[in-house]
Amino acid sequence: MTVEEKAQQVTGVLPIGLFGRAGLIRAEAERLLGTGIGHVAPLGMLSHPSPQRLARSVNEIQRFLLTGTRLGIPALFHVEALNGVVSPGLSGFPTAIALAATWNPAGVEEMAGILRRQARAVGHTFVLSPVLDVARDARWGRVHETYGEDPYLVSAMGVAFVRGLQGADRRAGVIATGKHFLGYSLTEAGQNMARTTAGPRELYEVYARPFEAAIRLAGLGAVMNSYSEVDGVPVAASHALLTALLRERLGFTGSVVSDYDAVRHLHTRLGVARDAREAGTLALAAGLDVELPTPYGYGPVLAEAVRCGAVPEEQLDRSVRRVLRDKFALGLFDRPYVDEDPVVISQVAGEGTELSRDLARQSVTLLSNDGTLPLRRDLRDPRERRDPWRIAVVGPHAEGVSFAFPPYTYPAALDMLRARITGERPAIPGTEHLTSDLTPEALDLLRDELTDAFARPIDDYIRAGYGACSLVEALRRAAPEAEVTTAPGCGVLDCEPADIPAAVAVAAAADVVILALGGRAGWFTARITEGEGCDRAEIDLPAHQVALARAVAATGIPCVGIVHSGRPLALTALAEVVPTLLYAYYGGPHAATVLADVLLGEVEPGGRLPVSLPRHSGQVPIYAGQPTGTGYRRTAQDMHRGYQDVPGTPLFPFGHGCGYTDFAYSDLTISAGETGRSASAVAEVDGAGSVNIELTVRNTGERAGDEVVQLYFADQATGVTRPARELVGFTRLTLAAGTAATVRFTVAMSQLGYVGPAGAVILEPGPVQVFVGRSSADLRLTGAFEVVGEPVTLDGRRTYLSGVTVNRRHTG
Repeated sequence: MTVEEKAQQVTGVLPIGLFGRAGLIRAEAERLLGTGIGHVAPLGMLSHPSPQRLARSVNEIQRFLLTGTRLGIPALFHVEALNGVVSPGLSGFPTAIALAATWNPAGVEEMAGILRRQARAVGHTFVLSPVLDVARDARWGRVHETYGEDPYLVSAMGVAFVRGLQGADRRAGVIATGKHFLGYSLTEAGQNMARTTAGPRELYEVYARPFEAAIRLAGLGAVMNSYSEVDGVPVAASHALLTALLRERLGFTGSVVSDYDAVRHLHTRLGVARDAREAGTLALAAGLDVELPTPYGYGPVLAEAVRCGAVPEEQLDRSVRRVLRDKFALGLFDRPYVDEDPVVISQVAGEGTELSRDLARQSVTLLSNDGTLPLRRDLRDPRERRDPWRIAVVGPHAEGVSFAFPPYTYPAALDMLRARITGERPAIPGTEHLTSDLTPEALDLLRDELTDAFARPIDDYIRAGYGACSLVEALRRAAPEAEVTTAPGCGVLDCEPADIPAAVAVAAAADVVILALGGRAGWFTARITEGEGCDRAEIDLPAHQVALARAVAATGIPCVGIVHSGRPLALTALAEVVPTLLYAYYGGPHAATVLADVLLGEVEPGGRLPVSLPRHSGQVPIYAGQPTGTGYRRTAQDMHRGYQDVPGTPLFPFGHGCGYTDFAYSDLTISAGETGRSASAVAEVDGAGSVNIELTVRNTGERAGDEVVQLYFADQATGVTRPARELVGFTRLTLAAGTAATVRFTVAMSQLGYVGPAGAVILEPGPVQVFVGRSSADLRLTGAFEVVGEPVTLDGRRTYLSGVTVNRRHTG
């Protein structure tokens, strides 16, 4: 390989200009791909091809690379697939924070398996997911892309996603990319791309843990850098993070790809490089293998730097070998083309409907209930059973559909494209050259593809393409005997039109009122409350929505509040007037359908919070794993224990969620090792061994229900503070009325390791408290065991997830 051919393997190309109405534009392919290419950016995300045309376009590019370049090396086509492959005509699922609320890693793994088959069917073998950031600052706009605040929950979900996405055989799978390494979600003032504020111990114990778990348990194939800087060094230029920590300490052997334009940022945004060549030199030396989406400091600039001796060629060779290794592992040299049969592609493209509905249902989280749910006809007056039964649905999300499709879904990408092309938002990151660099042939094709999609409102597009409906429509279908009325009352934002009196009039005539409230996520578009680059200093529900809730509650009609949000919102004002609340996240195609079923009691609200909901914006960051002596984890010895104006505790804690039935916990036993025997005194567990935690959970209610059993430990350490409650295991159960289950967790002591004062991962002998319950605050059973033996060093030998077995049994 020439130096120029090598340099092309470590960068990518935006493909939108490669195609016209007649197919691949040969002159553009020769200009952009003539010396080969490592990656091709998403083909379907910035246009509107059908899955069949997408597969055909991938084959055209691969055919050119194999037959029209000197070396004939196929490309890696990458795509976003956080909760659905971001391309038209493929399945959609709830957003990542909603998936975390299911506490169902098996369901996430099954979903990722569907994404693998769909991505592979359209020729995309490199997926820029999952997000493994631990999100503890609600001001940050990208919380909805994460699996929440707890490193154990994020690890469990991340490992499941990577396993499902990559599959057992890489030749039939895709490469998963964990992002954003490292500490991207904990920045100064909660602002996107700002400086990461965590120290080295916290970075490793909390923020690196999900990456290490995915690497060691699931063979994570790729990692994407964070845009942020850590200790003054941008991650894209940090050898300490991308090589010393990621490769040497975490054991990563895959490829590191840049977040879009991260190499350019070293020069233009952060000013740590004098020009493009120095930016590329810094990034390559740090261990960043591939620059995406297009070359700035890599490609021709990097080739020139190697030619003149500014960059050692062995550094370039190292990264090229990793890219070629990925292509060989995926079988691209043997099978570079995908099946273009529309029947085959359509069958795969349609997979996942039932799973998407199940995951959406399992995510819906009942925060509080004064008895209004599940809905029944006699709510307004037990002596009165009127026909027709009247349900009023008011609020900004009563008749909407698109809000359930946040960034990293195709409808959000289409909305972003519309804003960019129409000039509503002319400066959208990554689209600066969307149309200016296109040939007339490429522009013609883009117009053809987007004209029909842009011709109708986004809600109508989603209804037609995904079978989605609004909450009003879903209730009318689910309760045809009811009269469902509606009025928005206000918009999502305070600057949008409002008519609260009209909504109050509709509510006053009803038997029950559903308030459909919350935020609106978007991809760099206008009128949004969250999304990339949409951070907020205040995380309260917008004032008009609170005013609407107060006015409706004042009618005295029974009321249910539904809050759609990807970030934790401070709901104190809402909770004061609406005692029955559901947190519904952004549920995707089936969001409204499952909400109607939950409201009517057809299904159980199965979600548990993957984040803590604060009482006030000033509490942020607040999370269950706060160490002893800080946050709301104060002791009796603290002279200062909170705020003067509000309690220091969250309004709703991590792991919280109610249901329509009750569960009792009993029979806690703690034993050491493999014996499984109960201990008459405090169990002693060798530091190199494991502990068994066994208990009984019984459904004491009158209907079947879902329960998430949560196991927490508290361990003290010499010289360093530890979490006052550390999640170490969980399991999701569905139990019929009157039935019980025996749950056994097995926790290896190596899972409890922490970074000691000298920097090594260790575990010391000493007492460990055990807590089992329904949330991080609702702890039903407590116990303890003693770690015995000599201190253990665990570097390279950590355990990340506990084992769990469940035996169900009937009771009398």
